[in-house]
Amino acid sequence: MAHIIVVGNEKGGSGKSTTCMHVATALSRMGHRVGALDLDLRQRSFGRYVENRRAFAAREGLDLPTPDYRDLPEIDRAKIGPNENVYDHRLSAAVSALEAQSDFILIDCPGSHTRLSQVAHSLADTLITPLNDSFIDFDLLARTEQQTGKVLGPSIYSEMVWSARQLRAQAGLKPIDWIVLRNRLGAQQMHNKKKVGKALDELSRRIGFRVAPGFSERVIFRELFPRGLTLLDLRDVGVENLNLSNIAARQEVRDLIAELRLPGVTVDF
Repeated sequence: MAHIIVVGNEKGGSGKSTTCMHVATALSRMGHRVGALDLDLRQRSFGRYVENRRAFAAREGLDLPTPDYRDLPEIDRAKIGPNENVYDHRLSAAVSALEAQSDFILIDCPGSHTRLSQVAHSLADTLITPLNDSFIDFDLLARTEQQTGKVLGPSIYSEMVWSARQLRAQAGLKPIDWIVLRNRLGAQQMHNKKKVGKALDELSRRIGFRVAPGFSERVIFRELFPRGLTLLDLRDVGVENLNLSNIAARQEVRDLIAELRLPGVTVDF
């Protein structure tokens, strides 16, 4: 069976699609068969990222390793029972179509609570939650005391992940490996950054996730999207002399893939 990687966060602008694309492309470059789904049926940022990549590669005559992206199939509602959900069937059909021919399936969830996102989390072998490094986004994971910052309890999103874990346990599936990525880390060791790190470490022990450094804030990420490129493609498109920022960003991708601890994956790029 394919190993399913879900990238989820119920707040927008955390870097989910960038994370999806870099993980999917890195695995593809290492020779793994990678399927891809985007459950944000309106914006489709991940889907458009892959489409941009295919168009750029065709236009430039390049053979860029690319995940096998699929749109969710339409389902005949007349064939669905009265108590069944059409989105459950659409997601199940998409995963089934990819599973037999994929080593990994990347699923990008929308930045809001939806039925598709809820079901996808229950399918996750690995769950990646990108988080902007601030207490505004920390609120996604936990409620905190206003004056002291003390963690009071899990948020609605964390409770949803807990429910997904319970569903997997009832089905006899292995536990979700949950990784929270600290994205857009500042270069300086600011006081607030340390406070966020301390709060994450405390919460990780309470509700069971691993904390990992993600991607720093870099202009290049915005520049890569229109061509569907990732940091791993720069030399393929003629960029021979990488600047220090690009080299550091590529290392962040390596570190992320290593931190995911995916089965059968050895970082060799």
